[in-house]
Amino acid sequence: MQIVHTRFGDIEVDPDTVLTFPRGLPGFESLTRYKLLHEDKPNPTVLWLQSLDDAEVAFSVVQAELLGINYQIELNDEETALLGLDKPEDAILLLTLAKRDESKNSISANTVAPIILNTKTRKGLQKIGLHADIVFRNGA
Repeated sequence: MQIVHTRFGDIEVDPDTVLTFPRGLPGFESLTRYKLLHEDKPNPTVLWLQSLDDAEVAFSVVQAELLGINYQIELNDEETALLGLDKPEDAILLLTLAKRDESKNSISANTVAPIILNTKTRKGLQKIGLHADIVFRNGA
């Protein structure tokens, strides 16, 4: 068990829950170990991808499917091997969130560069330059 001091306070990290990004994330290539955090409530929407290599680095993320966004992603052999992905259903897609305009308090999701996470191996990568199909729910 490892204790990490973050802006969320001290967190205990079970080694079996550590996510590894062998290539890091764009702009943060040297940071390869992360932990997914969330509010202490049932079915949280927003998650935090907290770096275990630099406590100052955390990304807010949301599962793409919760926003009604569908992807048809083709991984090359190197990416499939990097993730250790045998079955597509073992993967989840996360989108990073960012404030669009400080004055309006609006948030946007980066749909062009989803994070692909293999839930079985706990390995991930960010795939840049994709196009998503957006499905509007509730007649919107």
